[in-house]
Amino acid sequence: MKMIMQNDEFIQLCEKCFADNGLEAFCEPKTLDLLYKMTENMLSVNAVTNLTAITEPREIVLKHLADSLSAARYIPEGASVLDVGCGGGFPTLPLAIARPDLTVTGLDSTAKKTRYVAESAALLGLDNLKTLTGRAEELAHEPQYRESFDVCIARAVASLPILTELCLPFVKKGGKMVAMKAKLDESEQTRAPQMLGATAFERHEFELIGEQQSETRLILIAEKQKPTAAAYPRAYAQIKKKPL
Repeated sequence: MKMIMQNDEFIQLCEKCFADNGLEAFCEPKTLDLLYKMTENMLSVNAVTNLTAITEPREIVLKHLADSLSAARYIPEGASVLDVGCGGGFPTLPLAIARPDLTVTGLDSTAKKTRYVAESAALLGLDNLKTLTGRAEELAHEPQYRESFDVCIARAVASLPILTELCLPFVKKGGKMVAMKAKLDESEQTRAPQMLGATAFERHEFELIGEQQSETRLILIAEKQKPTAAAYPRAYAQIKKKPL
């Protein structure tokens, strides 16, 4: 499946959407060209492999690209970033494209998805992007990954208490967890960050502004203050049965 927009039309769409959402810093020609190539490749692969249900260019720009890049302002210069549950490459790919200063690792338990992200990185020449295949609750206990990232980010992967236990063990002291959500249910109120060595979540709410609609988004940030106890994360069945 090919893009239904030409490169210049897509770039103009990005420029307007990014400007409307305070993301003008990511309107450099090289960045926009790579985002176009990434999207064109995604739609081609999506025709045979289910990566996303969002396939209309305007929705891709708003709900995938602008949404992913909205978290960039909370990520320090030169940070090592782990995206837990990277799926079809969001926010992994846009962050690696728009922030070449970052070292981004996309983690997913599905090899088909990490393979797609790795192949996309190779196609786009992104030498600051790596992939990791496996379950977060298992990999977080391995010494080479535990408390070794400046930032652990996750976008709409699971409820906040579950997500927190999966993410914070990867974050080094002084680093942060960044959770991207469309909404937060009352059931997601949690003391998990404090139990795992971090501050309570700081909440940032904003509107993602599109041409025809605006959508509320939340970014929640917890700062890691001390090491996470060795018992965490627990096995996934335990995490799900009794969230922190």
